[in-house]
Amino acid sequence: MLHKTRGIVLKTFNYSETSLIVHVLTEKFGTQSYLLKGVRKNKTKIKMSMLQPLHLLDMVVYHKPNGGLQSIAELKNDPILSEIPYNIIKTSLAIFICELLYVTLKESNTDEDLFEFAFQSIQLLDLTQAPLANFHLFFMLRFSKFLGIYPAHAIKVSDNYFDVKNGVFVNGIPSHPVYMEKENTEFLKQLMQNNFEQAAQLQLSSEERKKFLQALIAYYQYHLEGFKGLQSHVVLEEVLSN
Repeated sequence: MLHKTRGIVLKTFNYSETSLIVHVLTEKFGTQSYLLKGVRKNKTKIKMSMLQPLHLLDMVVYHKPNGGLQSIAELKNDPILSEIPYNIIKTSLAIFICELLYVTLKESNTDEDLFEFAFQSIQLLDLTQAPLANFHLFFMLRFSKFLGIYPAHAIKVSDNYFDVKNGVFVNGIPSHPVYMEKENTEFLKQLMQNNFEQAAQLQLSSEERKKFLQALIAYYQYHLEGFKGLQSHVVLEEVLSN
């Protein structure tokens, strides 16, 4: 049966000399793997340029409920991204977000609210003229809500440490070693209490931002089984520091 759904490109793999497997976060079916036959030929309706990281898709697909490789009947970019493919900072952020989504989302786990969050975040990244140095941190924190690991929101002024093990803010060093230092805790508080525009204006040095990202990744690692970390943040940090 044919179904119409929106999608977000996460990752592509060469399947043969002419074909490709593309992993897509879809609105209706969660994360799915699609086989695109002949897409690597010169003359084809679906171009490789349409399948770059975080490109937004409008698709007509054949869906088999028992899983496995699915197939696409029609595909187009909608809306077409205007800045992410051409702006090195936005491209690097897109690659980071793609990796984060790809390694944390299980195939076929449908969540339309999660899809809408990701879709709107990509459009925001593409269109915003606000500072971008904190975008990935803001996204990663908000994304944790959909993974069920968002920090407990009860925050007191006196709470100067974040207990990673229990996901709560505390006013002294926990009795175990799994916690964020004061500086990271303070920035975590600010990110939780601010919207995107406010978060974009928060001032951190490159080193402070790097340390906070490492703390967020460690938080994910502690609470998500099978999450081994990320690779793309190394390049992203280099781009943002220039």
